Amino acid sequence: MHDPLVSDAALVDELVRATRCLGADPALVLHGGGNSSVKADWTGVDGMADPALIVKGSGHDMRMITAEGFAPLDLRAVRRLLPPTVVHPDAVMPALMAARLDCDSPTPSVETLVHAALPARFVLHSHADAVLAVTDSADGRAAAARVWGDSVAVLEYAAPGYPLGAAVAELVASWRGSVPVNAIVVLGHGVFAFADTAEDALAAHDATIAAALAALREHDRPELSTASSAAATVDPRALSAFRSRISDVAGVPLLVTAHTHSPIAALRNGDLDLLLETARGVATPDHVTWTGPYLALDCDLDAYAERYASYLSGLEEATQPAAFPKAVADDELGFVTVGATPAETAAVAEIVEHTAWVARAARSFGGYRPPAPEHVRELEMWSAQRAKTHRRHGGGPHAGKIALVTGAASGIGRAIALSLLQDGAAVAAWDISPTVVEMSDSDRWLGQVVDVTEADAQERAIDEIVRKFGGLDILVPAAGIFPAAKHLSELDDALWARTLAINVTSVQTLFRLAHPFLIGAPRGGRVIVIASKNVAAPGPGAAAYSASKAALNQLARIAALEWAGDGVRVNVVNPDAVFDTGLWTPELLAQRAAHYGVTVEAYKRRNLLHTEVTSAQIGRLVSVMASSIFDSVTGAQVPIDGGNERVI
Repeated sequence: MHDPLVSDAALVDELVRATRCLGADPALVLHGGGNSSVKADWTGVDGMADPALIVKGSGHDMRMITAEGFAPLDLRAVRRLLPPTVVHPDAVMPALMAARLDCDSPTPSVETLVHAALPARFVLHSHADAVLAVTDSADGRAAAARVWGDSVAVLEYAAPGYPLGAAVAELVASWRGSVPVNAIVVLGHGVFAFADTAEDALAAHDATIAAALAALREHDRPELSTASSAAATVDPRALSAFRSRISDVAGVPLLVTAHTHSPIAALRNGDLDLLLETARGVATPDHVTWTGPYLALDCDLDAYAERYASYLSGLEEATQPAAFPKAVADDELGFVTVGATPAETAAVAEIVEHTAWVARAARSFGGYRPPAPEHVRELEMWSAQRAKTHRRHGGGPHAGKIALVTGAASGIGRAIALSLLQDGAAVAAWDISPTVVEMSDSDRWLGQVVDVTEADAQERAIDEIVRKFGGLDILVPAAGIFPAAKHLSELDDALWARTLAINVTSVQTLFRLAHPFLIGAPRGGRVIVIASKNVAAPGPGAAAYSASKAALNQLARIAALEWAGDGVRVNVVNPDAVFDTGLWTPELLAQRAAHYGVTVEAYKRRNLLHTEVTSAQIGRLVSVMASSIFDSVTGAQVPIDGGNERVI
């Protein structure tokens, strides 16, 4: 949003601050939930100021939102969508998009009509746990009357979009110009607080939450206990098998995360009644696009599909999404969540934990009664919500896949890991250097400090990968050493043994440990081994390196033969003359160029194509070889060397 077009930019600054204040507390809003707005003048290209509604963009995180996260709308155009006009729910979002005053601004909140209907300048909306605990009780309306009396207006649940906007507009009309309250509580949904200043709107919001907390026995908001959580007991193979099954149902690879220290895992051995209450349904329909309509209490996907089909009863089959749980609390797996990205699996877990808190707190008013299934289903199937879900999912050819790259802190391994990450994969990156941990701040990055010569270290690291992501799809052994040149007459046993240990024996160990997970990869496991030109064309003084890479090549060929029946493809990349790695210092390059009597640039391009081979090129090649393009290829040897006469 372009601030200079707002006649009073200070209003937008106040809105941002108030929005961040709400977003900082997960007990109020979670993962893109909640929204806010301000009414201000907007100066058009003609220099004339018109009334605008500046509303939070759909899905934007209130914790860290900036002015660019809000959409300026023509307020008069938005209000024309309110009663007496009748608008089909699917027509609301196109109309709001057309009302934007800045075509580069984000998609407006699905609750924009409520913000337009309220007469106050500032409007703040949250799905506060304390409010939901009151309204999601045995008699939510009676509980709301006891808690707030006449200090807030209480509305029955209405679906976001036109139905809720119309309900609020009718309520405002009934006030006949005299506004008796500064907050509205919508049963099973949350609170809208409003005032002519951001400070007063925040105060109204805080007062509404404080009244709810004071009425609940859980007013000190203790966290759910994790004391009985069965930490570190999840069987990685069982988790990988579950991921394989659920990805087959979904039709796309998905990630599965085991939350061994979550209070939901602890409920299995603690307050089982609370777990059963939590599984009754979501605390607000707005959470359904994250968690699905309910928490599953076992990993029986057929039983879940039957229950989900009943929940969707009456809908045309063509409109029904794939039936799989987003959250499961199971005796064997513990508490696991499912999503397209690690951020999504984490969000699902957090929302379920907050649902459990709401369910426990609702006992103060007779017990937990979640919103009606028909309200939840209506919101889940609403096109605007499904579009929001699609927007937050990651893309790329490797979306939902899990890759492991060794030697990932530098050189070729680093380029491969980053290329797979860029193409959507969740990447576990191994290296002996601690720098691998912080190479990326993506939630899809897991940097692990691993000495590949230690089998126990490899096994522990793979277990962590599976607990965090759910399995393994792509394996790229890229770790290796190129020892200083020594002729056979000078080659000592220790150097020989160390080179073979790192370059080939560690890969044999990795193959043994990774195979049980690769065979469960939803689209088939893919292994791309980084060997060398020296396999086909060794040189003097490189006996240890050349022999180790030749042995690695044979190991890969045997894996291709043995694993084809498991649907695992194994291919080999043979690079040469990759000079942008730590191995090649400027001094060494100058020395080698002088040896051949050429310039450094000419030395880098001493191949048939006279081209320079880079780590990034190898990274892109490996990512392609891990994609569906190579679905029918296994046992291949792919050189990337610009053309080498000795190899050809």
